[in-house]
Amino acid sequence: MSDVRHVLVLPDRDTAEEVAGELADRFGVAEEPQLVRDALAGEDDAEDAQWLVVVEDPAGRLDPASLDSFAAEHEGWLEVP
Repeated sequence: MSDVRHVLVLPDRDTAEEVAGELADRFGVAEEPQLVRDALAGEDDAEDAQWLVVVEDPAGRLDPASLDSFAAEHEGWLEVP
């Protein structure tokens, strides 16, 4: 089985950090999620950046629909590959 990576898109850094912290409690994510700043195309203003929380799921056990619902609680969504 190939490694699965889930990318949650969130509106700001504080929200992304909060979500990353909750992933272990809510989904049992063992590996620390990676936070990545994603500047919107053509935007130089940091206020217009989205933040990505990258979750490695080597066992493929996380449910994408549950992750999407979780992200939606924080005004975000699960990026579909």
